Amino acid sequence: VSALRLTCLSLWLSSSGQVISGDACAGTTTRTIASVQGEHQINQIALNPTGTMLYAAAGNSVRIWELNRLQPIGKLTGHIGPVMCLTVNQTASNHDLVITGSKDHYVKMFEIADSVVGNVGPTHNFEPPHYDGIECLAIQGDVLFSGSGDNGIKKWDLEQQELLQQIPNAHKDWVCALAFVPGRPMLLSACRGGVVKVWNVENFTPVGEIKGHDSPINAICTNSKHIFTASSDLTVKLWSWRRLLNGPT
Repeated sequence: VSALRLTCLSLWLSSSGQVISGDACAGTTTRTIASVQGEHQINQIALNPTGTMLYAAAGNSVRIWELNRLQPIGKLTGHIGPVMCLTVNQTASNHDLVITGSKDHYVKMFEIADSVVGNVGPTHNFEPPHYDGIECLAIQGDVLFSGSGDNGIKKWDLEQQELLQQIPNAHKDWVCALAFVPGRPMLLSACRGGVVKVWNVENFTPVGEIKGHDSPINAICTNSKHIFTASSDLTVKLWSWRRLLNGPT
């Protein structure tokens, strides 16, 4: 029988680019870190496909961390509002492709070169922007979906860098989470009103929906059998794909 041991590292990576040491493994349940002025809330993090870089969205930019040395090496800049979400893919030349969504209503794309250092500007701004802040992103191959506080979802072609289709009123409230169903041409979307919807990815038509929670759904993820929804009602619900329209398992 093999056992998995999780090692506690006494390091924190701050939004300002500092590496803070501390006794993270001490026998206490409450830990506090004194932050310096100018620190920002970190809204989302994502690893690149090779696991060598960590991207952290904080304030109007995204901090790039090189994990081998635990050093900040640069920032993705260009947004004029807080970056709320990001996703990382890889280009044909094996460069990191970072997609960001911001409260400034814009989705931006950044291609990260091997020798990146300092501030990096976007290689593309997706037009037209949403009418409100971007709350979530989902990428599959060369297709990107963005969900917004304007209640809409946009479908983008990453290779051609153009808008393919949009649903202005996909939900009756903010679109807060997006996820793909593995092995199926299906996109899941969830909103601040607690509703989960299923869409056909190819023609962006609705397949079904269910009232999942009475509070906002903040995150959604899937595997081949189940759908998981996390809500402000303090619960995570587990749904069977085949029984999605009949209620939680």
